Amino acid sequence: MLKQTSKPELTVWYNTRCPVCDAGVSWQKRRLVEAVKAGRIEFRDINLEPAALGRFGASLEDIRRRLHATDTTGRLLVGADVAIAIWRATPGEGWLAALFGSPMALPLTRFAYDRFADLLYAWNRRKGRW
Repeated sequence: MLKQTSKPELTVWYNTRCPVCDAGVSWQKRRLVEAVKAGRIEFRDINLEPAALGRFGASLEDIRRRLHATDTTGRLLVGADVAIAIWRATPGEGWLAALFGSPMALPLTRFAYDRFADLLYAWNRRKGRW
């Protein structure tokens, strides 16, 4: 039997109205099924709780544009840093976190993530998803 932790190590906020985002998170949840069941990682739809990260100054549109997460210390992670934290927690994907989160690669990782997120956000807006 899995023991439920009181506070998730990582709470990931994402946009289920974006089909690419939703598919990616669904795939990742399957890879993290044990951590999700144990309550170590939680995935939450920002559309159901649009003001959830208001205390950080993050708007609904910010979270629709980029992944956001909070860790157990209450620190806010955004964009590529969320992807790296998820990879770090995913069995067999720690190498991705080490590679893309390394001090040399991290600036490029963040830049590439942000440009892709901008394109994806614009595409979803044109499609009228929100």
